[in-house]
Amino acid sequence: MTDEHTEHLKASRMRLPRSRGALGGVLLIIGGVWAALVPFVGPYWNLAFTPSPDSTWKWTAARGWLEVLPGAAAALGGLLLLTSTNRLVAIFGGWIAALGGGWLVVGPSLSGRIGLDIGRPDPKQSAAVNTAEELLFFYAIGAAIILIAALAIGRLSVHGVRDVRAAERRAAAAAEQERLAAERAEEERRLANEREREEHKRMLDERHANERARIAEEHRARQGGDENVDPRQGVPGAPGEPLPVAEGHPGMQGPPAGAPPVTEGQQPAGGAHLPQHGQRPPENPPPFYGNQDGTPVQGPPQQVPPEGARHGY
Repeated sequence: MTDEHTEHLKASRMRLPRSRGALGGVLLIIGGVWAALVPFVGPYWNLAFTPSPDSTWKWTAARGWLEVLPGAAAALGGLLLLTSTNRLVAIFGGWIAALGGGWLVVGPSLSGRIGLDIGRPDPKQSAAVNTAEELLFFYAIGAAIILIAALAIGRLSVHGVRDVRAAERRAAAAAEQERLAAERAEEERRLANEREREEHKRMLDERHANERARIAEEHRARQGGDENVDPRQGVPGAPGEPLPVAEGHPGMQGPPAGAPPVTEGQQPAGGAHLPQHGQRPPENPPPFYGNQDGTPVQGPPQQVPPEGARHGY
């Protein structure tokens, strides 16, 4: 015998399917209701004991103790058999119903000793009718309740294979419920982690966007606060400092080697169009013209006469 089978056996000892005591419970409820109500509705068909055969719905102590009480006990026991899934509770309900049926059987014989006058059937009726009244009111219905309760108790006391199978089905259903609950919990955790990652990513993106906006704003503020900004180069230039000049730019060469130094306000040779200190170069510098002796001039080149003409020959 495996450990799993032993567990199922232990689980099935106190549990039982509700259908096990359903039939007996229904029959006991019907018998108990009949035993409790027949003294009040029997006079409609001329079936009654004291105080008179035709007094319907009249309460007496004898009717309460000898008929209503055992009928209610039988009905209560049948209800426990019908609804309970606990073995002990169902067996207890069967014993309550059996005691109620037994009291219906022995109660009329003890009525005189306990001071309750149950009376007798209508003497005007035949002996067969009087016998039927005694059976339907006490003895037959009491014996039927005892029989049904005894069968139900015996059926509930047996620990059969069906109980073990029912316990196995309940265990399988419980395991399936646990599995589904674990899957749902895992899915909820996964969704929560995804939402957390998305929220973290959104916060990072928002932080980066704010940082970029702050840097751009600072850059615009620095450009707007600097008055010496080269619009073409986009770099600031301090007052009194020359702007940087790219090497090889036409007309931006310095004076030739051996040329006299250039004073402030004077254009050097070979670079007549160079800007003064701190000035920008013109957009379209004029062309450079030079004499044969290397001195710069502005305007068209001068014609040098031949040497003979120069001495007046």
